[in-house]
Amino acid sequence: MNNKVLVKVSFIELDEDFDMFLPVNELIWKLKKLMLKSISDLTRNNLDKEADYILINKKNSKIYDNNQILLDTDIRNGTELLLIKN
Repeated sequence: MNNKVLVKVSFIELDEDFDMFLPVNELIWKLKKLMLKSISDLTRNNLDKEADYILINKKNSKIYDNNQILLDTDIRNGTELLLIKN
């Protein structure tokens, strides 16, 4: 496995999808912050970065724990994820 995976992230709040490369050695909570920052920059929206978001696998509805490392999850190239405000 490479050091990054390409995933599709559906951001429900803006009703938009984004393709993102995610580093496999990061914790889920750090990846969520990285995704929010990227989406905020790309869309020029001021998103609430302090709000609690959950990351869900679109295929099997699995909710990922904040303290998991991406490599230890079932997230691989082509995985479709949902990023939803809790």
